[in-house]
Amino acid sequence: MGPFTTKKEPDVEAGEKTVDSLDYVPDDGAVAAETFVVGDSWYAKTQRFAGKMGVEQRGIERVPSDERSTAPVSQVGTMWLSANMVVSSFAIGALAYPVFYLGYVDTILIILFVNLLGIIPVAFFSTFGPQFGLRQMVLSRFFFGYYGVKIVAVLNVLACVGWSAVNVIVGAQLFHAVNPSMPGWAGIIVIAAATFLVTLFGYKIVHTYERYSWIPCFIIFMIVLGEFAHSGHFYNIPMGVGLSEAGSALSFAASVFGFATGWTSYAADYTVYQPVDRSRKSIFSWTYAGLAFPLLFTEMLGATVATAMAANDGDNIYMEGYQSSHIGGLLAAVIVPPLGHFGKFCLVILALSIIANNCPNIYSVGLSLQLLAKKSQRVPRFVWTFIGTLVYCAIAIPGYGQFENVLENFMLLIAYWLAIYEGISIPEHVIFKRGFTGYDPSIYMDAKLLPPGIAAVTAFLFGVMGAVLGMAQVWFIGPIGKLCGTAYGGDVGFELAFAFAAITYIPLRYFEKKHFGR
Repeated sequence: MGPFTTKKEPDVEAGEKTVDSLDYVPDDGAVAAETFVVGDSWYAKTQRFAGKMGVEQRGIERVPSDERSTAPVSQVGTMWLSANMVVSSFAIGALAYPVFYLGYVDTILIILFVNLLGIIPVAFFSTFGPQFGLRQMVLSRFFFGYYGVKIVAVLNVLACVGWSAVNVIVGAQLFHAVNPSMPGWAGIIVIAAATFLVTLFGYKIVHTYERYSWIPCFIIFMIVLGEFAHSGHFYNIPMGVGLSEAGSALSFAASVFGFATGWTSYAADYTVYQPVDRSRKSIFSWTYAGLAFPLLFTEMLGATVATAMAANDGDNIYMEGYQSSHIGGLLAAVIVPPLGHFGKFCLVILALSIIANNCPNIYSVGLSLQLLAKKSQRVPRFVWTFIGTLVYCAIAIPGYGQFENVLENFMLLIAYWLAIYEGISIPEHVIFKRGFTGYDPSIYMDAKLLPPGIAAVTAFLFGVMGAVLGMAQVWFIGPIGKLCGTAYGGDVGFELAFAFAAITYIPLRYFEKKHFGR
C-alpha cells in the first residue's frame, strides 16, 4: 500500500459502474508504492526522504488499482477548470485584433467551434487513466512503440517547457502593469517558485490546488466584464472579406486549436489515480466541461475587451496599455482607472493564476523526461520538476517583452505535432486496437511485445511534411499556406498534419501488424 492507498465499493445508486461492467484489466505490471524505497541506492534514499516530506514518489510506473484515490470525479473537471481560468486563455482571444486583425463576430465564431473541436482528444485520452493506470506518454508506447515514443516524449518536454515560459511571461506583464518599476525577471521568478512548490508534492496536491484556484480568478474576470460593459467602450470591429480575412482566420484558428488541444499529450496523467471502476462517460464529460467553460469564457472575454483598442484609430488608453505592458496593460486599462488599488490587487491575483496554468506543464515534464531512458527513469519525478523549472525560467527571462511573436509561433508549432499525434493514436485505437479491450497494459515496459513503431514514425514524418506544406509562419510560408491568404498566407498546417499522418499510418500499420504480429 502507498500514500494514495484507498479502497471503495462502487456506488450503484449514483450510477457508478462495477469493475466487471467495464473491460477490467488486471494489475499485472503495476508497481506498488513501497518498492520505491527498497534498497540503499541514491534513488531509494531520495524516495524515502520524499515520502517523509509528503512528496509523491511515483513517476511513470503503472498505478495499482488498490492505490487509487477516493476523490470524486468532479476533481477531474476542476483540474482543467482552474488550469484554463487564467490570464493566458484571456490573452488568446485578446490577440485576435492586434495580431490577426480579425473582426469581432468572426473571432467569437472561431473561438467557439475550434475550442469545442480541440478539447475532444483531451477528454478522450483522459478516460484511459482510470482504466490502465498509465500516464499519457507511457500509453503512447501502444501507438508509437517503445523506442518511437521517445520522439513524442522529447516534443512533449519542449511543449511543457515552452508553454510554461510563454505563460509566465504573461503573468510577469501583469506584475509590471501594477508596478512598472518591477522588472520582468522578478515576476517570472515569483510565479515559477510558487508553481514549483505546488508541483513538487505531486498529483494529490496539484489536484487540491486546482480544485479551488479557479474561484478568485472567475470572480475577477466577472469584475473585468462588468467594468468593461459599464465603460461603454466595446467596439464591434467589422468582419473582413476575401483572401486576407481567410488567411487571418485560419492562422488564428491554429493558435486557438494549439492552446485547446495542447493538453492532449498529458491528459491521462491527471486521471491515473481515479478508481478503476470509474465510468468513462463521467471522465469524458467532466474533462470536456472543465475545459470548454473556461476556454470559451476567458477567450471570448479577451476578444471583447480587445475591441476597444480599435476605437479612435488606436488612439486610446487600451492601446496605450497594450503597447506598454501588453496583455497586462490592456487589463489594467479596464479595471485600474475605476477601481484604483483594488483593481491593482485584482491584477496581482490574475498574475498568480498562471500558477494553476503551469502546474500541469511542470508536473508532466518530469514524467516525459523519465520516459527517455532507463537512467532518466531512476531520477525521481520531483528532481526533473526542479530542473524543468530552471530551464523555462532561463527561456522566459530573456524572452520577456516579445510575447506576441513567441506565443503565435510557439502555439502553431504545438498544434502541428499534436495534430500528428492525434492522427496516429486515434486510428490505432479505433481500427487496430478496436477499443479498450485491445490493450494489454502489463507489457508497457516490454519493447518486444509493444508495436514496432515503424509505421508510426514513418507516418509522423509524413505528418511533418503536411505541416510544412500548410504552415504560415513568420520564417516560412508553405506552398499550400500561400494559397490560403494574401502576403502572409493562411495556416492550415494542423489540418494537413493530421490528414497526412492518418492517411499514411493506416495502410502502413496494417502491413506492420501483419508482418510482426503486434
